[in-house]
Amino acid sequence: MNENTIVISLGGSIVVPDEINASFLKGFESLIRKISQTKKIILVVGGGKTARRYIDSLKNFEIDDVQKDWIGIMATRLNAQLVKSIFNDIASEKVVYDPEKDIKFEKRVLVAAGYKPGWSTDYVASLLAVKFNANTLINLSNIYYVFDKDPNKWSDAVRLEKTDWETMQKIVGTEWKPGLNAPFDPVATKLCREKKLKVIITNGTDLENLSEILNDREGKCTKIEN
Repeated sequence: MNENTIVISLGGSIVVPDEINASFLKGFESLIRKISQTKKIILVVGGGKTARRYIDSLKNFEIDDVQKDWIGIMATRLNAQLVKSIFNDIASEKVVYDPEKDIKFEKRVLVAAGYKPGWSTDYVASLLAVKFNANTLINLSNIYYVFDKDPNKWSDAVRLEKTDWETMQKIVGTEWKPGLNAPFDPVATKLCREKKLKVIITNGTDLENLSEILNDREGKCTKIEN
């Protein structure tokens, strides 16, 4: 594994919870610039609420999942272009859309977005982690921990600080749907399980906690590995 490369799947709802979260982006920029002095960083940006708003607006129309997926993909690309602009001086020239093609990663930061229907940004992040032999994939959302079931519905839900991919697959299922709100994409979970990747899930808005994790110290998170 390449310990000098970290892949971060950055949830779109962190970047744009309702309006663009400029204060978060400023702090995130400072942290990533510091970490990128010693490690190469791949940022894969999701569509989040922007994607879900557009997809939800189509509920009264006969729109198939492929078209809904394309809408979500375009939201990821808009968010990714926003993030890329912040790191423009240290980032590769273009936002990566296709993780399967040859990619030049000559600068300190690489920014990627959604690719095609059926592929979430978690899946793109997982593929890039495999491509660049990254040691760790960090998934940033609005939760610190994965639970064995939805804690909003079940009072006896158990917090998982460490778990394996078999357990994770049971939690998230196996099927991807546009706008799915899950701690990690089911299809990406299958790939990570096959490739034996290490994934850390944590609350991306807590930059102090994220700094601890990026510096290989203990933080509030769920660690998943075989």
